[in-house]
Amino acid sequence: MNLVKYQIFNKVVELGSLTKAGEKLNLTQSAISHAISSLELEFGLSLLIRNRSGIRLTNNGEHLIPHIREILQLNEKLNQEIAAIKGIEIGTVRIGTFSSVSIQWLPRIMKDFQKQFPHIEIKLLDGNYYEIEEWIANGTADFGFVNLPAAGAFDVVPLHEDRMMCIMCADHPLSRQTAIRIEQLIDEPFIMPVAGCDTDVKRIFTQNKLIPNTKYELEDDYAIIAMVQNGLGLSILPEMILSQLPDNACCRPLEGGYYRSIGIAATSSKNVSPAAKKLIEFITKWITP
Repeated sequence: MNLVKYQIFNKVVELGSLTKAGEKLNLTQSAISHAISSLELEFGLSLLIRNRSGIRLTNNGEHLIPHIREILQLNEKLNQEIAAIKGIEIGTVRIGTFSSVSIQWLPRIMKDFQKQFPHIEIKLLDGNYYEIEEWIANGTADFGFVNLPAAGAFDVVPLHEDRMMCIMCADHPLSRQTAIRIEQLIDEPFIMPVAGCDTDVKRIFTQNKLIPNTKYELEDDYAIIAMVQNGLGLSILPEMILSQLPDNACCRPLEGGYYRSIGIAATSSKNVSPAAKKLIEFITKWITP
C-alpha cells in the first residue's frame, strides 16, 4: 500500500484536475499522471476518465474513493495519536462551512484556537448545506457546520438558534412595522434563497399553508441583498447574514418567531481525529460558553 499514491489520487479527485493537484502538491503533471497510472496498474482497474472537459471517476473509482479517503483519515488519526502520546498537538482538520459561519464565527474562532494549538492546521471547505453533508458523509470533511435537523445519520452538536428575518428596501411600506406577518408577503415579489436557506424559508411558508410569489431564485446571500436593496422584491434570510446591511435595505423579524438551527455534525464523534475533537470542543465552548 502506497499512501502517497492515495493522497495524489484523492487530491486529483478533490480538485478535478491533474494540473491543479500538481500545483497543490508541488509535483509536476507528469509525476501526478504517473502516480495515477501506477495505482491503476496496482489495482488492475481503471480509476479515472480523462477527456477535454477534465477528469471524472469511473464506476470503479466511485466505489473505491470512500475507502481510500477512510485509509487517509485513519493514517492522519494515527499520526495525531502518536503525537498526542508524545505531548505534541498536531494535525490537519477539514471543516465544511457555509458563508454566514465563515464570516461571523470562524475568523475569531480560528485566531483564538491557533494561539493555543499552533501546530494544528485548519482547512475550510465552503459550500451549501447539501454539499457540506455530502463532504462529511464521504470523508472529504472531518466535520461540518450544518442546518439541523441534518439529513444524514450524523452525530450532531447543536450550537445556535439563528432568527429568520424579512429583508426589504428601506423605503418599503412594511419597513414601518416592528414585525412582519408572513401573510403580508404573499402579494409581494419574493426572492427565494436556493441550495441553502430554502429549506428554512419553504418550511415557514408550508407551516402557514401559504405559497410565496417567487420572482427570482438565487443561491448567493449577498446577491439576494443586492436585489432587495434595488426594490426587486422581499426575501427571508437568517439574522447572521444580515449583520451589515447597506443603508437602503432593512430587516424586520417575523411574527411567531422562526429560526434555523446551526450545529456541528460528524459521522462519528468517537472516531474523529484528536485534532478534530479538540477543535469541535473549542468551537462548542466558544459559541455556547
